Amino acid sequence: MVRSEAAPKKAVLRPPGALLGSDFSAACIRCFQCGSVCPSQCIQFRSLSDGLTEAYTPYIEPREIACILCMKCTEICPTDALTPITNDPEVIATEVKMGTAWVNEGLCYSFNDRICGVCYYACPYPDEALRLGEGARPYINEDACVGCGNCERACIHLPQAVRIEPASEVPS
Repeated sequence: MVRSEAAPKKAVLRPPGALLGSDFSAACIRCFQCGSVCPSQCIQFRSLSDGLTEAYTPYIEPREIACILCMKCTEICPTDALTPITNDPEVIATEVKMGTAWVNEGLCYSFNDRICGVCYYACPYPDEALRLGEGARPYINEDACVGCGNCERACIHLPQAVRIEPASEVPS
């Protein structure tokens, strides 16, 4: 099958402090320093097949390795494509918005008569970004969720019931 137009590109989860959309792609010089300094090695890089404007820009695939919010990538970025953010939990909670978690209730064990809650225990902001309701049902506070992906990484359901929607896809 031949397509006459390119398939729409899905937004990717960028490291913390990333500028949004084309501002990020324009500011990032593809130096790879953010990936080199990342202690969890969660930062990967797009390929040429993602297009010239996206090629070699950093992204995170939380199901593989989630961001631990150390902010080292924001400190080393020479162009501020990743805005510097202090490694302080209170500062991170207010300044980082990589994306927002959402729960697929049809897949989540806790919404289907099984108790789980693994996502809650993985969240760096429990009771703020993610709280548990009756039967360990997870509820996301979209305003407090930083989008680090630890809940998605921890989810024991396959496919995962908790996903991160990248900031560039989150309605403003």
